[in-house]
Amino acid sequence: MTTVSEIQVEADIEELVESKPWLVVLSGLIRKQPLGATGAAIVLAMIFMAVFADFITVYDPELNAFEDMLLPPSDQHFLGTDQFGRDVLTRIIYGSRTALMVGFSAATMGAVFGLVLGVASAYFGGHFDLLFQRVMDVFLAFPLIIMALAIVAIFGPGLQNVIIAITIPFIPQCARVVRSNALAIREIPYVDAARALGFGHARIILRHMVPNVMAPFLIMFSTFVGHAILLEASLSYLGLGVNEPTPAWGLMLQGGAEEYAESAPWMAIWPGIAISLAVFGFNLFGDALRDILDPKLRSL
Repeated sequence: MTTVSEIQVEADIEELVESKPWLVVLSGLIRKQPLGATGAAIVLAMIFMAVFADFITVYDPELNAFEDMLLPPSDQHFLGTDQFGRDVLTRIIYGSRTALMVGFSAATMGAVFGLVLGVASAYFGGHFDLLFQRVMDVFLAFPLIIMALAIVAIFGPGLQNVIIAITIPFIPQCARVVRSNALAIREIPYVDAARALGFGHARIILRHMVPNVMAPFLIMFSTFVGHAILLEASLSYLGLGVNEPTPAWGLMLQGGAEEYAESAPWMAIWPGIAISLAVFGFNLFGDALRDILDPKLRSL
């Protein structure tokens, strides 16, 4: 027999569902994709740090304070200080801005160019597709880090050059994945119907083909951000990324990994953890996005 308290609980649940449906959807996603929710939480925390860095910490990330050099973690400096007396936690927080700027910029440009080129290659086919794919094969023959190193060596270090160096290797990867999906869409009758109605190539590509390859595009984009953050950190660690005193995780790792590994290990430990968490979070989010958008995996 249903009691009054149980009826009241059911009524409260129904009222919550009607007033806050987003909360029900969020709880459902957390139950179905706990790892994806963890990745999304890491990404959101990183974005929060980048946006509100000026309000989270009171220290200047670029101001040297030689009287506070190599201080261990304490109440004043939770993660210690570096060889210039700068607060490590502050530089990690501000370093999230550099990581996200490089990550989102490189991933956006690489994925968008790859999307357009991949769809165009599948749509036109013939000699254009054959020539385009051979060019992509040349780019794909080189590992990401090797190509990024070569491009930075040509253009020189700096934030803009690092973004360009990371963007270029992303283009063939996205183009190849998008092309494989666009080839199947090209054979669907509504594309032939659009041609029969006299629609131009640009309209058919943008209105009928691009929307149908957005699922793999979004998955590639989310994973590209994590890869771009890792590549930027690698280039900065090698001295080919951003320059001092810009706060960047790879640059922080370079300054504390060798000379101060024993006397001040916190200088290398915390930036390394920040890089790992950022890449881990975007990879988890990308995997969850793939499971949600892929109908084959959704039905399992």
